[in-house]
Amino acid sequence: MKLLFTCLYYLENPEQSILEIKRTDLAEDADISEIFRWLILDKKSAQIQSLTFRSMDSSGEVQERFFEQGYLKFNEQSATYIEKFNSAQHQLDNLSPASLSTQIQDIVTAYLLS
Repeated sequence: MKLLFTCLYYLENPEQSILEIKRTDLAEDADISEIFRWLILDKKSAQIQSLTFRSMDSSGEVQERFFEQGYLKFNEQSATYIEKFNSAQHQLDNLSPASLSTQIQDIVTAYLLS
């Protein structure tokens, strides 16, 4: 099956993965919020939550993303995601998008097709 997306950022810890993807199966005139998506994958349940992007900032080596559900700050090695509603904080490793496992690719593809 052809992949429906390209992974742009791949952040991970033992419990979850946070991905930024670019959909490759949509029309060129599709809304940018549909083409570029941030997703959180709960590895235990294989459930995906879509994050609602609000804004971004970058200064030198640090990237920041602000979502309705929380805040993400990352550099080339690591990341911190802070949930807005229950204030949980998650430390993640910043991995190469090329290292995204086939299992995660399949879970994301199934999510996009649902």
